Amino acid sequence: MTRRVARRVAWAGAATAAALLAFAAGFVLFARTVAGYVPDDPQRADAIVVLTGGELRLAAGAKLLKEGLGARLLISGVNPRTSPEDLRRASGLPVRLFSTRVDIDYAAHTTTGNANETKAWAKSNGYAKLIVVTSAYHMPRSLMELRRTMPDIMLVPHPVVSNKVHAARWWMDPYTARVLLAEYLKFLPSAARYGVARLLGWQESALAAKSHAAPG
Repeated sequence: MTRRVARRVAWAGAATAAALLAFAAGFVLFARTVAGYVPDDPQRADAIVVLTGGELRLAAGAKLLKEGLGARLLISGVNPRTSPEDLRRASGLPVRLFSTRVDIDYAAHTTTGNANETKAWAKSNGYAKLIVVTSAYHMPRSLMELRRTMPDIMLVPHPVVSNKVHAARWWMDPYTARVLLAEYLKFLPSAARYGVARLLGWQESALAAKSHAAPG
């Protein structure tokens, strides 16, 4: 092996090791962030959005609506086979409250879709502050996608913590480790999209500022 080839191999090995270290460090930080999402005293907002994925999320959002912490509730990403009555029974909401203050989104099939449908819903209703209800492990990616599509809307996370996921000690629970790793792999593209959107937004703001500052 020539000296040049050896240097290239060494650089490739170092780059791979650095990438793996960054990935591992990012995962640990992600797990700590998830562990930090715990139910807290909810604050009032204009409305509530539940990203579907289990009855616990729906029950949590319904409770917030009953307590008057939001004017309306959006259930986003509902399976087309699930009827409104199925959702009402699962939520435990009275018929009148459900029929007059709950909106159902059947169009979204991904977290990105949730964000797009929530944006349209919030815009049509003029909402400026939303409570976001989803599982704690799903919250980082959800907030990233929602903030990317709705940078001007205030988001209040309301995490739902499952008894099956123990994020504080994920390394001691193989099931939790698998759940967090799978979610982390989905979170990375969302974070990249958010970063690009912010960068483009800054560039547009800078160009707009220059154009306004330029002499007429």
